[in-house]
Amino acid sequence: MPALVCVARIGAAHGVRGAVKLWTFTEDPFAVQRYGPLVTKDGARQFEVAQAREAKDHLVATFKGVTTRDEAERLNGIELYVAREKLPATDEDEYYHTDLIGLAAVTTAGNALGRVLAIHNFGAGDIIEIAPPKGTTMLLPFSNAVVPEVDLAGGRVVIALPQEIEGEDEDSVPSRPGGDP
Repeated sequence: MPALVCVARIGAAHGVRGAVKLWTFTEDPFAVQRYGPLVTKDGARQFEVAQAREAKDHLVATFKGVTTRDEAERLNGIELYVAREKLPATDEDEYYHTDLIGLAAVTTAGNALGRVLAIHNFGAGDIIEIAPPKGTTMLLPFSNAVVPEVDLAGGRVVIALPQEIEGEDEDSVPSRPGGDP
């Protein structure tokens, strides 16, 4: 099975004729219509966008074969994927998240940190999740300051670990006048 990239997520039904809210993860929201059939992650189901129009922060779309509100409601939450090779080439310093998953993560000094587990965006920018060989995962900002180098050909990302936050260790806690800290 080819590498798949998530390009959209189906939301709630919209109206009574089978339309749904569709959140796209593409630079051009209407690109989902040009990729041909979109598939579920397991490849078991496929959907073809019949019509789409822009709404506030999403598209309102209909899929071929979905004509009622009940059918549309059953699609809520389904993520839609396309084969990686159908996507346009990226510019320099642009990456599809799927291209980064599994890359080795090393420090600027070349020490191994682990592997890239995921790229998240919770609304305040991209976060890179690094899974060390043992222990808990690290969540770091996916910025040029923290990730100064992505070497797809070499299979690695370079991580400049941020400095500790001031005040975290007991020695740096200021004392109050006339008493204990």
